[in-house]
Amino acid sequence: MKEVIDFIRRLHDNNDREWFDEHRAEWLRVKARFATFTAELIDGIASFDPTVRGLRPQDCTYRIARDTRFSPDKRPYKSWIGAFVAPRGKQSGFAGYYFHIEPVGDGLLGNYMLASGAVCIEPPVLRSIREEVLDHGEELTRAIAAARGFRLDTSNRLKRVPTGFPAESEYVELLKQKDFCLMKTVSEEYVLADGLVDRLVEEFRLTKPFITQINRAIEYAYEEMR
Repeated sequence: MKEVIDFIRRLHDNNDREWFDEHRAEWLRVKARFATFTAELIDGIASFDPTVRGLRPQDCTYRIARDTRFSPDKRPYKSWIGAFVAPRGKQSGFAGYYFHIEPVGDGLLGNYMLASGAVCIEPPVLRSIREEVLDHGEELTRAIAAARGFRLDTSNRLKRVPTGFPAESEYVELLKQKDFCLMKTVSEEYVLADGLVDRLVEEFRLTKPFITQINRAIEYAYEEMR
């Protein structure tokens, strides 16, 4: 993983097309290395969550080029790399398991981060998850607690209970959530140490009950939307 981190760090410091073109061969090696890592991660996660079995690295990784059309930031390339292992792939809308590498950044996501869950959720799907909270809030609370070392990301939370949901619910804080995601930041030393895939798999295994419950609600919403 050191090769990957080193390249992304230098790309952050030289974020222009000329530099990237000069180092394209190196990027292709880094991309292949990360694809191999992602394939191993998929297989490891599939050992406890069969809903991701059969995914390919390209189903779970992202283009290095940024879409700058509607952004004031015109830097052409991302200064991070990540893999999102979710049922039916990264664009499915289902909750999944995400690993993020950003050697130099503002730390909003954490330079190195594990996350399990769903973000940027469509309104009908979010309503279904909130109904799941009402009906099975104790189960979800237990799932969050079982993910030792992870925390529920509360940065995208409503100030008031959403319309149509009871303000007196004992799960009122969960009902306010707009994202349902467990997060854990790790160090660069953690990422560079031997056995990264095995360690990530064991970390993500702790979040499986949470992912299963969130995806149950997401699947129900999609069935209703068909």
